[in-house]
Amino acid sequence: MDTIFALASARGKSGVAVVRISGSGAQKALGEFCSPVDSRGLRKLIFNGSLLDEALVLNFPAPNSFTGENVVELHLHGSPAIVNVVLTCLSGMEGLRLAEAGEFTRRALENERLDLAQVEGLSDLIEAETEAQRRQAVSVFSGALGEKADRWRTKLVRAAALIEATIDFADEDVPIDVTPEVNALLQVVSAELVQEATGFGAAERIRDGFEVAIVGPPNVGKSTLLNALAGRKAALTSSVAGTTRDVIEVRMDLKGLPVTFLDTAGLRDASDDIERLGVELARERAEKADVRLILLEAAGAKPVLTPHQGDVVAVSKRDLHDGDFSAMTGAGLDSLVDKIASELETRASLAGVAIRDRHRISMERAVTSLGIAQDQLRTSPELAELSAEELRSAIRALDALVGRVDVENLLDEIFSSFCIGK
Repeated sequence: MDTIFALASARGKSGVAVVRISGSGAQKALGEFCSPVDSRGLRKLIFNGSLLDEALVLNFPAPNSFTGENVVELHLHGSPAIVNVVLTCLSGMEGLRLAEAGEFTRRALENERLDLAQVEGLSDLIEAETEAQRRQAVSVFSGALGEKADRWRTKLVRAAALIEATIDFADEDVPIDVTPEVNALLQVVSAELVQEATGFGAAERIRDGFEVAIVGPPNVGKSTLLNALAGRKAALTSSVAGTTRDVIEVRMDLKGLPVTFLDTAGLRDASDDIERLGVELARERAEKADVRLILLEAAGAKPVLTPHQGDVVAVSKRDLHDGDFSAMTGAGLDSLVDKIASELETRASLAGVAIRDRHRISMERAVTSLGIAQDQLRTSPELAELSAEELRSAIRALDALVGRVDVENLLDEIFSSFCIGK
C-alpha cells in the first residue's frame, strides 16, 4: 500500500499543527528530514540543506499505531507557511501521496485496529457537540458494541455447533439432548438483541438531537420563551396575535443533551390561508416532536393539544398573573428547564450502544432469524438443517454489525464524512 500523509489538525494559524505519515515508507520519509530514522523528541527538520522548523517527532512502529502501520507524526509550529512547506516536501518524495478523506481510519479498519462500529463511533466523537453525545460516542469508539456482538456471536456459534452435531450423528444414539442448551442460548441472545434494539431510538436522539415543540394559543408567549432560552432574539415577538407563521428552530445544549426547540404558530381557528398553513405545520411538527411544551394562558385553562406522556404543561406570563414562569423576567424559568431536561434525561438513560440505523437493521435481522430457528426447533426438530442455516444467517447479521461481511458498499459513504487527516 502507498505511504500516505496529511495534515491531521485543523487548517489555519495555531499553536501546533500535526502532520501524520502512515505506511511502510513513513520512517524513510522521516529520514529525509532528520536522522537517525527512529528519531523522536524535539528535532530540527532540514530538507535539502534548509531548516524548515524545529518540531516534536513521534514514531509509532507497526502494529502499535492508530492505522496498524508504521506511523510518524510531526508536531510543527502552527504556521500555515511551515505546514505548506512540509507538505510540499512530502509530496515530492517517491512513494508518498496525500491521503484521501478518512483513509487513515480506513486503514485502521483494514488492519483490524478498529471494527466498523468503532469507526462510526470515532466519526460521531469528532462531531460531538454536547456531553451526552461525547459519552455515547466514546462508548461506541471504545468497542462496546463490538464486544456485545462478539459475545452474541460466540453463543450462536456454540448453538449452531450443537445443532450440527445432531445432524452429523443422526444415525447414532447421542446420549445428550442438546435442545435445552440450544434454546437457552437462543433465548438469551434474542432477549439481549431486542433490548439493545429497543434502546436504539433514544441513542439516535442523543446522536441527532431531541426536539421540543413549544405550543399554545396565540400570544401565550411562545416566541418570547424561545428567545429567553436561546439568549438572543431568535423569533419576532409582537402583541399582535398570529405573528409566528412558520416553525422557528433553535438548537442548544440543554444540560449536556442536544435539543432543538421549535417555536410554532399559535393554535386556533385561523382567519386567513397563510395562518391556516402555519397552524397545520405547527400541529404536524408538534406531533413529531419528542416532547411538547404546552403553554397555558392561565391556571385551569384547557390545553390546545391533549398532552402525551412526558409532555410538559406550564402556565406562562408569571409577571402578569399566577403562573409557573415568566420569559420576560426569568422567574421560574430554571425550574421549567429542569423539568424538560429531567424528561429528556429519563429517555436518554434508555439508550444502548447501537446508534445508527444500520445497527438496528442488523440486529432486527438477527432477531428474525433466531425466532425462525426457535420455532423450527420446537415444531420440527427433524429439520435441524434449516434451524442451523437460520443461526448462520443470524451470525452473518452480527458480523455485518461490526463490518466483517456485507458492508463493502457502505465504506466509501462512511469514510467520505471524515476529514483528510483522519
